Amino acid sequence: MKTLRPSVIAQYCDVHHRTVSRWISQGRLKGHKLPGRGNYRVLLDDFILFLQQQKMPMPEELMSYCEDIETNSDSGSASPKRILIIDDETEIRNAIRRVLSSSGYYFSFAADGFHAGVKLLSDKPDLITLDLAMPSLDGFEVLQFIRQQPELAELKILVLSGFSEHELQKALDLGADAVLSKPFDNDKLRSLVNSLLING
Repeated sequence: MKTLRPSVIAQYCDVHHRTVSRWISQGRLKGHKLPGRGNYRVLLDDFILFLQQQKMPMPEELMSYCEDIETNSDSGSASPKRILIIDDETEIRNAIRRVLSSSGYYFSFAADGFHAGVKLLSDKPDLITLDLAMPSLDGFEVLQFIRQQPELAELKILVLSGFSEHELQKALDLGADAVLSKPFDNDKLRSLVNSLLING
């Protein structure tokens, strides 16, 4: 899910960036403080909702995105389990999604620990797959961040990494529910995810 900097929102709304910061501090616009940093990001969905509530004009480049949201929200079926795939390699993110897509899960993605922190608190996934070697915040820092958040206590964490057995054990010690070495076996990945989500 896309996030926006307050400065970008300021350009969309034709206001000073301090005005956007004030909206966030007043609770009018939902902002998420990035772990380990003082700055904020705003989810695109939250920004669009804010514009609608404030009856502000919708930027032309966001119109198609709004139509996609309305189309996808028409489904009356029960919500599928949500999986956040955190990995800085596009090929790996796509491979994980392909392996698990037949199980009917809903997927979101983060390319680094920086954006993962935002999505964890906003999306409340049921499970994450987590790479340990990433730019910005690495997987170990993300693990520590998650286990310090009471609202994420039920989150299942599956570490997928090419690191050594020692490093994988460190991930387990920090609170990962399971670890799997890269390159991973597709059947084993599918079995582990299903087990964590179904059996808890």
